[in-house]
Amino acid sequence: MRYVSNLPYTIKEEEHIWIPMSDGVRLSARAWRPTSSDGEPVPAVLECIPYRKRDLTSVRDSVHHPYIAGHGYACVRVDLRGTGESEGVLEDEYLEREQADAEEILAWLAEQPWCDGATGMMGISWGAFAALQVAARRPPSLRAVVIASFTDDRHADDMHYMGGAMLSDNLAEAGTMFAYATCPPDPAVVGDRWRAMWHERLENAGPWVLPWLRHQRRDDYWRHASVAENYADVRCPVLASSGWADGYSNAVTRLLGNLDVPRKGLIGPWSHKFPHLGEPGPAIGYLQEVVRWWDHWLKGADNGVMDGPMLRTWMQDSVPPSTSYEERPGRWVAEPTWPSPHITSVTHPLSRHRINPPDTTVPSEGEGGTMTVRSPLSVGQFAGKWASYNAPPDLPYDQREEDGGSLVFETEPLAERLEILGSPTVELELSADEPIAMVAARLSDVGPDGAATRVTYGLLNLTRRDDTEQPEPLEPGRRYRATVQLNGVAQAFPPGHRLRLSLSTSYWPLAWPPPRPALLSVYEGGSALTLPVRPADALDEVPAAPFEEPEGTPPLPTTRLEPPEGRWEVRRDLVDYRAELEIVKDQGLIRYDEIGLDVGRRAYERYAAVADDFTSATGESTWTMRFRRDDWDVRVETHTRLACDENAFFVDATLDGYEGDRRVFSRTWNETVPRDLL
Repeated sequence: MRYVSNLPYTIKEEEHIWIPMSDGVRLSARAWRPTSSDGEPVPAVLECIPYRKRDLTSVRDSVHHPYIAGHGYACVRVDLRGTGESEGVLEDEYLEREQADAEEILAWLAEQPWCDGATGMMGISWGAFAALQVAARRPPSLRAVVIASFTDDRHADDMHYMGGAMLSDNLAEAGTMFAYATCPPDPAVVGDRWRAMWHERLENAGPWVLPWLRHQRRDDYWRHASVAENYADVRCPVLASSGWADGYSNAVTRLLGNLDVPRKGLIGPWSHKFPHLGEPGPAIGYLQEVVRWWDHWLKGADNGVMDGPMLRTWMQDSVPPSTSYEERPGRWVAEPTWPSPHITSVTHPLSRHRINPPDTTVPSEGEGGTMTVRSPLSVGQFAGKWASYNAPPDLPYDQREEDGGSLVFETEPLAERLEILGSPTVELELSADEPIAMVAARLSDVGPDGAATRVTYGLLNLTRRDDTEQPEPLEPGRRYRATVQLNGVAQAFPPGHRLRLSLSTSYWPLAWPPPRPALLSVYEGGSALTLPVRPADALDEVPAAPFEEPEGTPPLPTTRLEPPEGRWEVRRDLVDYRAELEIVKDQGLIRYDEIGLDVGRRAYERYAAVADDFTSATGESTWTMRFRRDDWDVRVETHTRLACDENAFFVDATLDGYEGDRRVFSRTWNETVPRDLL
């Protein structure tokens, strides 16, 4: 990252601004804008997220918001109601109230004397969700959005469910927000009201996993704020990006294929990071791209921003399996439109542990052989996180041990280089001996030494094989057809390597297991793997180095007071056959020098099960958030535990608030939620 201070515009910062909402609640904002905007109004760019602008995101914010402001924009960073110094309570994600707030903020911005009436929205993750969702509401001042690491479908392609199977991130991210939504505001901003504001948050809090768990089907809860319900609602230009190591690797191409507005897509090798901070590398000069986007759509500059390909993406070269990478070798490739005219769907029939060439004759449907698998609960312990945050080691490790409990199909060694770009699919003719079953499909790159690097994967709860809104139990022994959609990827396989498809009936703890282990029968006559093949010699229409070096403004100064700790351990006890995955993400204690505030964050996750007892699966998420300045010392501790039997999920949670060593708030939840064919 190159830090720059000499920008076209001199800027000034307003650390705290109150923005009034129509219901009387005031939201806290931070703004950076050109000093000249007092007399020469400029467009405004908004980011709305719940992650505390004054401390926890302040360093990141200081790298890109002043940079964009220095190119002639008013950048405004708002904490959602009930977070940071904003008044009110945050009860759940993407509620109608949140979106109405964003519309009111945009209207307020457009009316400020330093704004020329044009606005944009940007963000990553929650901020990107918010920008896309608000774009679908068409506020009059909103001219364009810039979004990174997002989804357009809250049920099918988010941290909650995949293919109708519940992800463990449904618990992990619920634990994150349970903690963030109960943190106190800073007395240095809100004064003596901080305690009353904090207790309002504590008293109205609840474990976020509960509403997410009570909606196990696609219903109105998930349809709300899912732009995929009607892409035509979005009428402003969209610049969308993500990374292949991120959980949100699919939405960029879906938007490109379904929106009918000016749009551009960018997908790198990154985890859940902005592209200018992209890890694994290479990171890119993303902020330069963002400024060009704003210059065209908010200022009307004729800068050719819409010239060239619709999609630029990093074609990843083969790498040995590892739980983290600093860089991913590869090259930038480009597609003029999406769906791409370069890409061909190539179907490979499956038979007796083989991925056959496309022209192979196999027995017709219903006449071939039968292959079976009943996976142990240990399959999935080396799956990594649903979304990598580049918090090593959260990427999948060597898949050979996982493959031992899977049904495996493999090609012969490749005679020539093969490249794929898009979402592979697995078509299966199958039956199961249980009414509820799942299948996890993994595509791996197998080197000559046998090491297997997972390239992509997909999950399917077979009760949702036809409909995620109205699932139906399986009739044991009956044959069905089901399609497993794998995550999108751009991947090159070199000569001499093999492609391996692995099917398992569990993938714990990445996905919650079904109530009972199931024996899955796969019939070779009706099963196939379809790959989105891109010719390796396709005209890329993109230079070898299409992006500038990453740059931004210098980050705010911080001082580390206590060291961080990171741990990811898989343990197995061969006495009682208990297996555990334990994750520690401790940021230590950091002082934000300019405001003299010490902040500590510690997250602990544990996922456990005993032998192959699918009802023994448990997950825990524990957070500690601490804030300290002089004689003000406050912390929040949250704990959520999720367990199950064959018929229900059990949620046990606690919330404790402390001033110094004195506990000033405590509440406990014990809830039961029925399983809904899950």
